[in-house]
Amino acid sequence: MVFHILANLVLLIHLLFLAFVFVGALLVRRYHWLAWLHLPAVTWAGVVEFTGWYCPLTPLENWFLERGGETGYTGGFVETRLLSIIYPDGLTRSIQIALGCLVVLLNVLLYAYILVQLARKRRAG
Repeated sequence: MVFHILANLVLLIHLLFLAFVFVGALLVRRYHWLAWLHLPAVTWAGVVEFTGWYCPLTPLENWFLERGGETGYTGGFVETRLLSIIYPDGLTRSIQIALGCLVVLLNVLLYAYILVQLARKRRAG
């Protein structure tokens, strides 16, 4: 039971990390210091997607599940809803690269917007 809970916790952390990678720049707009966390997170996510590496959270989730005597995700909300977001069926190398490009493009656009807003503030103030 404890290992199952830990596996779900790691899965939730994994999802929160992905959400932070995708939209963390929106938080950076308000809290500039978060860029020091967000930019390395985006870089790591890009490296994982572009190289085909596995995020260390994936084997950790599986390790907890195996220790808990499980072989797969069945049952509750976390497994059935969040798992398909993090590990979609039919994920191919091409889709991984496209996702990596999407992450980079989205964040470049958001940071460009943030930098333009900061420049405007400095000129006005």
